[in-house]
Amino acid sequence: MKLWLDLLFGNPVGLLSMIVVFSTIIIIGYMAWMFVKKSGEKSHQ
Repeated sequence: MKLWLDLLFGNPVGLLSMIVVFSTIIIIGYMAWMFVKKSGEKSHQ
């Protein structure tokens, strides 16, 4: 846990990398949700 806190608050490069990782996860999750939503609409009609 100390390593994570040091990466997050110790240096700006660690904080920036954490922001990039979480942003990527959020974007991929959003795209997957949109894909599932579009696929669901096609199967219902």
